[in-house]
Amino acid sequence: MPLHIPTPLIESRPLSLSAGRPVWLKLEALQPCGSFKLRGVGHACETHHARGALHFVSSSGGNAGLAVAYAGRKLGVPVTVVVPETTTERAKELLRLEDASVVVRGSSWQEANEHAQTLLGAGDAFIHPFDDPLLWTGHASMIDEVAQAGCKPDAVVLSVGGGGLLRGVVEGLQRNGWQDVPVMAVETAGAASLHAAMAAGRTVELPGITSVATSLGAKRVAEQALACTRQHPVVSHLVSDREALDACERLLRDHRLLVEPACGAALALLEHPEAVAAFGNVLVIVCGGATATLEQIRAWREAC
Repeated sequence: MPLHIPTPLIESRPLSLSAGRPVWLKLEALQPCGSFKLRGVGHACETHHARGALHFVSSSGGNAGLAVAYAGRKLGVPVTVVVPETTTERAKELLRLEDASVVVRGSSWQEANEHAQTLLGAGDAFIHPFDDPLLWTGHASMIDEVAQAGCKPDAVVLSVGGGGLLRGVVEGLQRNGWQDVPVMAVETAGAASLHAAMAAGRTVELPGITSVATSLGAKRVAEQALACTRQHPVVSHLVSDREALDACERLLRDHRLLVEPACGAALALLEHPEAVAAFGNVLVIVCGGATATLEQIRAWREAC
């Protein structure tokens, strides 16, 4: 059995009414560690474990690190997660609950990632948070589940950080013969590395991340994420932090499910009816997120 679970696919009546079309939610927030990351990370960890890995090392102050820690505990493999100084105490607490060793290094994910590479020794496997074909293959399984439910969407809406979810969903769409289903790729304005890359025609490094949606905070999107925008219909959209936070509160009110602002970004696109006006059934990947509390979300909202 894989480490991830099949997640519910539900029609959201409140969102369908406001968007003027059926809106379906793939509830990846219900994965055991709180986000879709477990699909790809679990697949990668199981693969490396089968190859004899004795220790997993990751660099993530959020959901990818939590997924590695969960997978390692389930597989009986020790885990070290290197997190940047900006990582919340809540996130570090969750990592330790999964028995991971937590190392704090650097002011950004990039610096934490560089340090993580220096820790690798014989028998260790590095689990990248977003840029690895093993992850994409694992993430694609959520589209397999949608296909098995017999619900072909007319468009898929998802959030983009480093691009692992985007790359995995496109892989899933294509392997199910849904090459004609476009992806609405949503970022917050302060963490828009894919948007910048699509505009420039190449990956570019953002000067910094200014969004509260820190789980989207990759300053440079993965090369393969940009490449898949040339192989599949992908439309880039930007929303504000305030819109993402409002969408988090709305999902909590409508469906009793708390997610991070990074997930709220995708949900916020539905507040722009023109963005989905050309489509019938719209599928939103509710990617989740375990590190933000309701108090944090409301504090960020007050500050916007």
